Amino acid sequence: MSTAGTTLSQAFAARVAEQVGNVIVGQREVVTHSLVAILARGHVLLEGVPGTAKTLLVKALAAALGREFRRVQMTPDLMPSDIVGTYVYDMHAQAFNLRRGPIFTSMLLADEINRAPAKTQSALLEGMQELQVTIDGITHALDGEFTVFATQNPVEFEGTYPLPEAQLDRFMLKISVGYPSKQEEDELLLRVHRGFDPLHLHPADIRPCVTAEDMARCREEVLQVRAEDAVVGYVGEVIRATRSSPHLVLGCSPRAGVMVLLAAKTFAALTGRDFLIPDDVKAVALPALRHRVILRPEADIEGLSADDVIRAVLNEVPVPR
Repeated sequence: MSTAGTTLSQAFAARVAEQVGNVIVGQREVVTHSLVAILARGHVLLEGVPGTAKTLLVKALAAALGREFRRVQMTPDLMPSDIVGTYVYDMHAQAFNLRRGPIFTSMLLADEINRAPAKTQSALLEGMQELQVTIDGITHALDGEFTVFATQNPVEFEGTYPLPEAQLDRFMLKISVGYPSKQEEDELLLRVHRGFDPLHLHPADIRPCVTAEDMARCREEVLQVRAEDAVVGYVGEVIRATRSSPHLVLGCSPRAGVMVLLAAKTFAALTGRDFLIPDDVKAVALPALRHRVILRPEADIEGLSADDVIRAVLNEVPVPR
């Protein structure tokens, strides 16, 4: 991989963004960060108010990548077996057969994940971390490309179950999905006026544009991204600085540093470089760290957010030359 011309990873990102753009207006940064997580074999938590096309975005990504897609609507009465599956007795064969749950797919959307109780949320943990699930003591392998996209609403708390730290830590990135710009919202309204219906997508709207071989070659490019010791050390300095921040009860763990480094190298590859720079670290720091820190109550009262604290840390830590 070189910086001259268009790299495989750049072409991959451009093709996917073009297909997703057929149904999603704007949200380019959200798409880019989602691709970063997918290439880095991570999982994504999408947070945004209702009506910002989070579910449609995941469906569009799955279609563009040619991935099998299944969706689970998380509710308070959902049981772990509703996600992983259960053994059912077959009277004719006189044997127990596995009725597989929706987790047996390539891309799973856990919609409104914080509406499910902790016991059901935890049903995803083993699959997200180890690409396997255990049902009645028997372990079953998941798809090698298994990816979880979960959504949650940041403003509605009634009837919800906040994700525990162990669950949050399984997500490589927590991506904020905001409102579109004026131009993007006007374009959306024009598309709807011209007959676009997001609830009834046609096969021509989104076509698979990458193959499994493309994914493998892009991941190979990511592995070839070089990182100077000083830049790797910069990642560690940022992580350690969160632990000493006066605004945080809980800073970032070593796993957070690993996630930042992997995401930054993937981001570098998607932008056409085979070497890591501090700006790559800064580009992924917010989505990689915002869900791994806990604010002090007084910081919350002052109106500070996790993003504010992480930005302050990035401004304080010296950037290597």
